[in-house]
Amino acid sequence: MTRRLTRRTALASAAALPAVTFLPQGLRAQAAWKPTQAMKVVVPAAPGGTTDVVGRLLANHLQTAWSQTCVVDNKSGAGGVIGSAEVAKSTPDGHTILMGNIGPQAIAYSLYRNMPYKRESLIPISNVITAPNVLVVHPSVPAKTVPEFVAWLKTQDGKVSYASSGTGQSPHLSGAWFQQLTGTKMTHVPYRGAGPALTDLLAGVTHCFFDNLTSSVEFIRAGKLRALGLTSAQRNPLTPELVPICETMPELKPFDVSTWFGVFLPAGTPRPIVDSLNAEMKTWLTDAKTKERFSGMAGFPAYGTPAEFDGFVGSQIALWKGVIDKEGLQLDAN
Repeated sequence: MTRRLTRRTALASAAALPAVTFLPQGLRAQAAWKPTQAMKVVVPAAPGGTTDVVGRLLANHLQTAWSQTCVVDNKSGAGGVIGSAEVAKSTPDGHTILMGNIGPQAIAYSLYRNMPYKRESLIPISNVITAPNVLVVHPSVPAKTVPEFVAWLKTQDGKVSYASSGTGQSPHLSGAWFQQLTGTKMTHVPYRGAGPALTDLLAGVTHCFFDNLTSSVEFIRAGKLRALGLTSAQRNPLTPELVPICETMPELKPFDVSTWFGVFLPAGTPRPIVDSLNAEMKTWLTDAKTKERFSGMAGFPAYGTPAEFDGFVGSQIALWKGVIDKEGLQLDAN
């Protein structure tokens, strides 16, 4: 006998089902997993740079959201490869998180011969923030525009030094690409993170730095560094007076670089943990206070699902492989 389903019967049946069935996917993930011990956010760079700042903001959010201690562990070296390798080899239980970036998670795969991990060794969780780099110079440098800087470089015969936050990081390759396009020559001086690189630039030890705008903007405002242009093709509302470098000279028209920072977990991490962390990041990155803080750092929140972030990382790996192959760069990850 066929039993007719009335509205009252349907409502009663629905009420008998587990409540989790009707929760949005993100909330189901949060309900499925929470950390059971202290967490660690590994920052593959020295304290003071953008990776470190963003890593600490994430750690603070997770500690509050999950009521578990969350510490930041700075593991610099080899352009971020050392810290990334540590996370790739860690127990995939959700308690060790990587605050990755464009260097060790995109550029390094083509730059280094002996990478200790593969792309598949890390699960992309979500992008966090995107921001342009900015060409900053010590006030002793006579140039006030990019064309003046290029003209000055051509008179220095390679004596000018440019700092970077590590070999293979976007500031390093931004400088390498800039030199190729302009036919100039500078001496690369790598540091273990943007913090030490900025310290020496401010002291006049080096001449210039393609730094993340997020970590240089306060020194630009204070007049301690002079900004010549942005590496991205778009202007930034935090520094509307700065022109994109690609607009300054015909030979620099192809020059377009934006850096990014995102979260990864070691391969083998169960899907409920991946979804739970992603859901918590969405909460953090869509919060008005986070947007305001990132705006003050010249950056933009860049939340995405694990699938979206995985696709983005793949496109970045392909992009930088082209640049690196053209430059003929190949290094050992020491």
